[in-house]
Amino acid sequence: MKLLSVVIPCYNSQDYMKYCIESLLPGGESVEILIVNDGSVDQTAEIADEYAKKYPTIIKAIHQENGGHGEAVNAGIRNASGTYFKVVDSDDWVDTRAYLKILDTLAKFATEDQSVDMMISNFVYEKEGAKYKKVMKYENVLPEGEIFTWKDIKRFRKGQYLLMHAVIYRTSILRECGLELPKHTFYVDNLYVYQPLEYVKNIYYLNVDFYRYFIGRDDQSVNEKVMIKRIDQQIKVNKLMIDQVEINSIQDQKLREYMLHHLEIVTVVSAILLIRSGTEENLNKKKELWKYIKETDHELYHQLRYGMMGQLLNLPGRAGRSISVGAYKISQKVVGFN
Repeated sequence: MKLLSVVIPCYNSQDYMKYCIESLLPGGESVEILIVNDGSVDQTAEIADEYAKKYPTIIKAIHQENGGHGEAVNAGIRNASGTYFKVVDSDDWVDTRAYLKILDTLAKFATEDQSVDMMISNFVYEKEGAKYKKVMKYENVLPEGEIFTWKDIKRFRKGQYLLMHAVIYRTSILRECGLELPKHTFYVDNLYVYQPLEYVKNIYYLNVDFYRYFIGRDDQSVNEKVMIKRIDQQIKVNKLMIDQVEINSIQDQKLREYMLHHLEIVTVVSAILLIRSGTEENLNKKKELWKYIKETDHELYHQLRYGMMGQLLNLPGRAGRSISVGAYKISQKVVGFN
């Protein structure tokens, strides 16, 4: 059995996937690299097959009809043989020294027969054109150098939360929670991180800048204009997060608080993008989203709607919407996200 399975979802990734793959090869035989060609029409399939032929004991090429990022991750989970599981997008890469430290730590867990459900590490926003690279660290929130549980976690700052880039899950956790990401849907990374959390008991934080998250291409899914164009998919994921987990039935208080915090951030992004679009149709979608939350879980609605961010998002009139957007722009500068 491999120590770590890494899935690389690829769709028309010929221009950058090699850099991603090469950054993962130093893991050697302890790592399984699953390149999922998601119905590409460029040279992605050929590149995947070339690497699988060159490194047959490390790399496996999986070809499927186009199903979107989520279905590529699903394929990775189905085919993974590693004890742990990581998603690395084809336009991102990993830092070699941090990568080897992570593998050493995971190997130590295996040798000492210790059970860790989730490993967390830092990630770097490799934002095109930015002089300063924002690093998302968790050292002020999570204990270092020890296996811990939710009760040992301090409160996350506003805007600080776990992204897909930060987490490595034990593969069996992803299967146990029944994770099945929707097809042809962007922004499923939030669901990927969020749904398994209530199954996570033991956690380990390694304070290394492991994942390099490239951000800045005009066609990238996290580009704000692109997100507004695909706002229905963002809302779909937002609703699935509400449907898949009953937050207020979670017994562990710290876990419950964190999951509410994470859901609040995703809902804020949905609402702000709807406001930013400026169309009457999208302002009505914002009202419909709040109505959906209220009808699905009245207690959750009250927590989200009447928290600080919920009130800020629902200031009346054009002036209120301008204040909401202004607060969002400030948070972009502070947090560093696009």
